[in-house]
Amino acid sequence: MSFRRVKSILLAYSAASVFLAVAADANAGGLAVREQSAYGQGSSYAGVAAGGSLSSMFWNPATMTQVQGVQSESVLSGLIPSTTNSPSGGSFSGALGGTGNIGHSALVPSSYFSYQFNQSLWVGLSVNAPFGLSETFPDNWAGRIFAAGGESLKTYNFTPSIAYKLNDWISVGAGFQIQYASAAFTQGIPGLPPPFGVGGLGLTQQAGLSGSGMGYGFTAGVTLTPTPFTTVGVGYRSGINQKINGTFVLPGGPAFNAPFSTPGSVNTTFNIPGILSVGLRQKLTPQWTALATVEWSNWSRAGTSNVLQPNGAAATVVLNPAIIPFQYKDGWFFSLGAEYQWSPAVAFVPASPTKYRRSPTRFAALQFRTPTVPGSRSAAPTNTTPRRASI
Repeated sequence: MSFRRVKSILLAYSAASVFLAVAADANAGGLAVREQSAYGQGSSYAGVAAGGSLSSMFWNPATMTQVQGVQSESVLSGLIPSTTNSPSGGSFSGALGGTGNIGHSALVPSSYFSYQFNQSLWVGLSVNAPFGLSETFPDNWAGRIFAAGGESLKTYNFTPSIAYKLNDWISVGAGFQIQYASAAFTQGIPGLPPPFGVGGLGLTQQAGLSGSGMGYGFTAGVTLTPTPFTTVGVGYRSGINQKINGTFVLPGGPAFNAPFSTPGSVNTTFNIPGILSVGLRQKLTPQWTALATVEWSNWSRAGTSNVLQPNGAAATVVLNPAIIPFQYKDGWFFSLGAEYQWSPAVAFVPASPTKYRRSPTRFAALQFRTPTVPGSRSAAPTNTTPRRASI
């Protein structure tokens, strides 16, 4: 085990209580899974784009030049979400009630490898699950026309990277993202007449979309070390137009669906955001290092995903175009902290790092919110109260 992996584990454990205290704001990252680094978790991701661990290459591939020889690092994070829904006053179908916990627990792995060819050139590979969603709604509840049944999004990202040390204070890096995703979404359909619905409300009917596909992007970054005490890192993970090809399943037989809906083969695209991270590591004494991060996520590019037939026409549900509305705003993340180097192999975060995250699901977009998308509130007729919603 390398010294860097030992330090990552100790940093994560030293900050465990911090993450219990701040878990309530985890919903602010939309569909993003931030848990990609034990070292980053330990410092609340303060300074992570400037290095400190091999896993920093997730945010900035140029940080590979900070590790020597052959290095590897692996992380397994456990997510335990707890999200409930309750009807607002005067909600349509409010008598049906809300939900219990809809979130599913998950294990999120990530691994990193780097190889130093010479004094200037490094190559590496990272394997991650950077976006995800996993939840189950009851069949009959107040918001079933927005979400019913199971919802899931799983992504697996492979990023081969290269880094080059130009001189003692400038390094650059770049990588190519290859991402596989599988997705499944279901929702209730209102207004179906008997025998397809109950009393015309369609309380037992669901529409479902499931499929998988590939998406591609890039990463790039630079580290600047103008003095032996200061390191600044800037990293960018590009947005990915994640393709999903699959099947649209609807209730009712061919005679009913033909004039109203279009089940069968469909495709859609999730416009996953780009992420720009700026990190600072400022050594104050031989033991103390100040850490800081500013991060911008381009969630506004998510927009609305249109579900299309193979011929390019919109898939329809009871004559309405099938869509998956996100309508996020851009997200921001800020973090400050400090690291104490107790020995060459052991570092601690002795006090709780401070972080602030501005949610992409801010109130200006409430008319687009649905219970399927993590956020601080949902569209009528329900309010969503997430207590842990990284996925």
